Amino acid sequence: MKTRAVLTAVLATALVATPASAAPAQPRPDRPTPVDCPERLAGKATCYTGRDATGAYWTAAVPRRWNGALVVHAHGGPDRSVEAGSTVADLAEWAVMVEQGYAWVASSYRRGGYGVRTAAADTENVRKLFVATFGRPARTYLHGQSYGGNVAAKAAEIYGRSYDGVLLTNGLLAGGSRGYDHRVDLRVVYQYYCRNLPRPDEPQYPLWQGLPADSEITPDDLHERLQECTGIDSAPAARTPEQQRNLDDILAVTRLPERTLETHLQYSAYLFQDIVFNRLGGRNPFGNEGVRYTGSHDDAALNAGVARFAADPTARRDLSYDSDLTGRVSVPVLTLHAIGDPSVFVEHEAAYRATLHAAGRGGNLVQTFTTESEHGELATAEYAASINALDAWVRTGRKPTPRAIANACGGTCFYAPDYRPAPFATRIRPRPGGTDWPAMTAAQERAWSHIPDVGIAP
Repeated sequence: MKTRAVLTAVLATALVATPASAAPAQPRPDRPTPVDCPERLAGKATCYTGRDATGAYWTAAVPRRWNGALVVHAHGGPDRSVEAGSTVADLAEWAVMVEQGYAWVASSYRRGGYGVRTAAADTENVRKLFVATFGRPARTYLHGQSYGGNVAAKAAEIYGRSYDGVLLTNGLLAGGSRGYDHRVDLRVVYQYYCRNLPRPDEPQYPLWQGLPADSEITPDDLHERLQECTGIDSAPAARTPEQQRNLDDILAVTRLPERTLETHLQYSAYLFQDIVFNRLGGRNPFGNEGVRYTGSHDDAALNAGVARFAADPTARRDLSYDSDLTGRVSVPVLTLHAIGDPSVFVEHEAAYRATLHAAGRGGNLVQTFTTESEHGELATAEYAASINALDAWVRTGRKPTPRAIANACGGTCFYAPDYRPAPFATRIRPRPGGTDWPAMTAAQERAWSHIPDVGIAP
């Protein structure tokens, strides 16, 4: 299935196009409108679209042979803006859920840009809208993909009584305060070697900003600078020795795959810009003090010369409150993750397991892994096996094993039932004190919730 987590050039530019203070007036909610279903579901379901009171667009599908259960989908991203057709495209991508007999509904979220709690509230809102329109399902499941995995996991903690189970696929499950640290590292390591974002003759700025609020750097510009420094578009034989060494060092130090290096760099520029300026009022939630970088041809020079900075404690708290997970989830949770995921590394699953176990909820978790190397578009049969295994777990109370799920897969599947990911810190360099989980305890969440305006800009 096509992932929405890739930050394309157009999306990247527009993440900061509209300041948080310029939110549009809230529209009146639309009545559900019957629409043609995606081609794959033609004749198999009835489909509807609408817009809720927050401005979020939504799409729902009810199969002709409905099994009585509902899947509430949280999409990846974050997207640059809300678009009327985005949830219809999501339905086309996740039609397998409807084909398996589940009703399906999803929200575009009320706005573009970063915001896990806001997206979780919009996801819960679209569930309520489905119930008000079509009636209460026998069972309701949350499904989150990529960034939407963070959204769904957060929604399960906040609105747990609304759901019977949770499915998280290739989810960003370490939360925002630690889950982007590899991109912090890329931002500073890239600048150390390339020195072109910014160039020496351009206005300088702190790298934790990603880009300045008024930057005119386009994604095409960024791509040209990456090519200039590393020759990433060129065949190895066509690269200069300096380009090859820069590329080798950047990849070795950051532990990023070459095929997604540009995507990660886009995130480290444009998503950070959105978080810092649109969501945190210019404050810095990121830091790399105390991190030792290794793997380059000269680690001593790299560590002496790389930019260093410390997070603003209030900014880091607010990002943590918005996105980090406490592990206090009271319903069955099933995860599916490709071992070779080049965008959201499989080690996020180790962080999530540690989070749930620390909260005393490890018994609610089953994790499955496949030998695939994609962030989206895993085998369709695996998605079907996952939602059906979760449904059986909820209906019968019998917790499945990864091997049982693999054995029940009714198609081409690539499960690795015995796989267990290494700790998160083995892939993403930890900050001092950043190896224990959860990243935010339930006690911290309760205490922070009493602080006026805690969290990020809505």
